Amino acid sequence: MTKVFTKEVKIAVVAVLGIIVLFFGLNFLKGMSVFSNDNTFYVKFKDISGLSSSNPIYADGYQIGVVKGIHYDLEHKEDIVVEIGVEKGLRIANGSTAEIVSDLMGNVKLNILMANDPRNRLEPGDTITGVVNGGALSQVAAIVPEVQKMVPKLDSILTSVNQLLADPAIAASLHNIQHITGDLTTSTRELNQLLASVNRQVPGLMNKANGVLDNTNQLTANLAKVDVQGTMQQVNQTLANVQQFTDKLNNNTGSLGLLMNDPALYNHLSATMKSADSLLINVREHPKRYVHFSLFGKKDK
Repeated sequence: MTKVFTKEVKIAVVAVLGIIVLFFGLNFLKGMSVFSNDNTFYVKFKDISGLSSSNPIYADGYQIGVVKGIHYDLEHKEDIVVEIGVEKGLRIANGSTAEIVSDLMGNVKLNILMANDPRNRLEPGDTITGVVNGGALSQVAAIVPEVQKMVPKLDSILTSVNQLLADPAIAASLHNIQHITGDLTTSTRELNQLLASVNRQVPGLMNKANGVLDNTNQLTANLAKVDVQGTMQQVNQTLANVQQFTDKLNNNTGSLGLLMNDPALYNHLSATMKSADSLLINVREHPKRYVHFSLFGKKDK
């Protein structure tokens, strides 16, 4: 009897120990503290977006606890209350909020957004206001309506592009571009040859240019040697003499001035010229009156 009782007791003890180990093991695997007594707070949400018990809780990127439980009033359908356990030494300032964040892999976590109020802090059992932050998924979901609006436009654009590419003129244009590219290649080669020829002729051109510059410098030097001031003085003296000659012509005292300005002298000279002209005409018509020559000394009247 004693042996049977001992076996039953052993079996019971082993079963109880197994249940205890299983309980603590499951809690440990869930990330829930077993022996530590964390501070408990409550967070109210309208939508928990897949949050479940044992989800991690972070503050400034550091894990401070886990979700202990979720309480939902099925009858009244009010706010969903999430029970969280955080480290005992953590001080949560009054005004802090909590948000649920989902990443692209579908992992859900709870972030505590600490307020900057070190004097006022929440006590264990207080309630924190919660919000849902969709993260990258929320941003993608916000973009989806805009993308849906763009799809018809993109489809229309692609249709127009396909029609444009199907136009035979495009193929002809590409063929012409190929010919133009070949012509440009040929022109570039010829231009390079021309530049090479010019480069070979540049030294001779530079020598000629240097010779021209030397002649220019020599001419400049010769011009610099010219006595410009003396030449101008001579020109001024000549102009003064011409002015003096002009003044004498206009004056009645000189011979030329009297000849040019005295009408009586001009009339006398004119009358004298007329008399001389008449005399010459008479001599030419009657030369015997003025020249006498006879062998017998007879005078012709």
